[in-house]
Amino acid sequence: MAVAAVSMEVPDLGAKDFFLARQPILNIEQELIGYELLFRSTAINRATVTDDAAATAAVIEHAAELGLHNVIGSLTAFLNVDAAILMSDVVFVLPKDHVILEILETVELTPPLMRRIETLSEAGYVFAIDDLVRESDRTDQLMPFARIVKVDVLKMPVEEIAALSASLRQKGKKLLAEKVETIEQFKLCRDYGFDYYQGYYFAKPDVLQGKKLSASCVIIMQILALIIKGANNYEIVRFIKQDVALSLMLLRLVNTPLCGFRRHIASLGQALLVLGDRQLKRWLQILLYANPNSNRQSASSPLMILAATRGKMCELLSQKIQPRRPNKSDTAFMVGVLSLTDALFNLEIADVIGQIGVSIEIREALLSRGGFYGGLLLLVESVEKPELLSPAQLNEMLSNFQLSAEEFYSVQKEAFEWGDSVSENMSADE
Repeated sequence: MAVAAVSMEVPDLGAKDFFLARQPILNIEQELIGYELLFRSTAINRATVTDDAAATAAVIEHAAELGLHNVIGSLTAFLNVDAAILMSDVVFVLPKDHVILEILETVELTPPLMRRIETLSEAGYVFAIDDLVRESDRTDQLMPFARIVKVDVLKMPVEEIAALSASLRQKGKKLLAEKVETIEQFKLCRDYGFDYYQGYYFAKPDVLQGKKLSASCVIIMQILALIIKGANNYEIVRFIKQDVALSLMLLRLVNTPLCGFRRHIASLGQALLVLGDRQLKRWLQILLYANPNSNRQSASSPLMILAATRGKMCELLSQKIQPRRPNKSDTAFMVGVLSLTDALFNLEIADVIGQIGVSIEIREALLSRGGFYGGLLLLVESVEKPELLSPAQLNEMLSNFQLSAEEFYSVQKEAFEWGDSVSENMSADE
């Protein structure tokens, strides 16, 4: 069915006057299925929901120019939309097969808007109800057109989550639990039949007293320690050979398009030669998160993608800020990757870095977000959780690093694309 365009003015906001946050959405198998993209105005005194919607509208309108497809790759984008976006031509810029439109709880459901939602739904656009905590007359209006309902589990008692999820499942809706911050919350929502999960529970350590590291994890910790101490590649490869699975993954990686070698690399010795010292150490840091011997992670786990993206973003920011200091960008990459080793090993981060022996600068960055590298890491984490920093704080940090919002977005886009390509190459032919 053809959709008639409705002309409605979208608030004017510069296409590059925004901050972007990207939050992963996983299915019940813990596979990444998409991201919620949140856009915030850079203006210090314009941090209202209305201005966020204006930023979203401006970004959608300039999606091709901004390379928005690089931010989500082949996955699905969840986007907050208000009446202005839904009623305007801007919505037609979005690829309906790769976008889910979340109707904000602040949107007034006028008769013209409901007719518009019905028309868009018939045309193939997929809708979600955002931030539901209880059913009401308002949500009853939206239910016929919503395929997914997002439930804010952080705000709800357990018994209310149970009742609401049962009611929504009876209505045939897919349930998405948002703000899932712990493994316990994930397990609870899984037991109540939720289909999708948004939050950083997978990036938090599930620390158990007296837990012992597996033999494979011990080898990985030793490799990490060697990398940080600047050991030569032959010594590192000797340790890699002790872990057959890690050896096979490294060989597989160097034979993917990501590394760009034309001939097949058949041995770790060849891999050592063609990758070189710097790249070998870099890929090993990423491959730690793809350890198949772990019962929590798979080769394309969300944790690996997040670690790769954090490392790359820290590296690119360092290169922009201090382009003549390549050693600093290498350390920045390591800080980004190491920042998730607590979740990888299910240990407190202080215990992890205590076992591998990091420099004072890295320790300060990881434990207190202090110093140059800590500032980079905090910036990168604000991309995941926009509530960490207000627009004013973000602007101040970027100003201190002499970066514009446009430059920051450029770094984000490149890091997202790189992190996603690591996952795609590691998952190929599985």
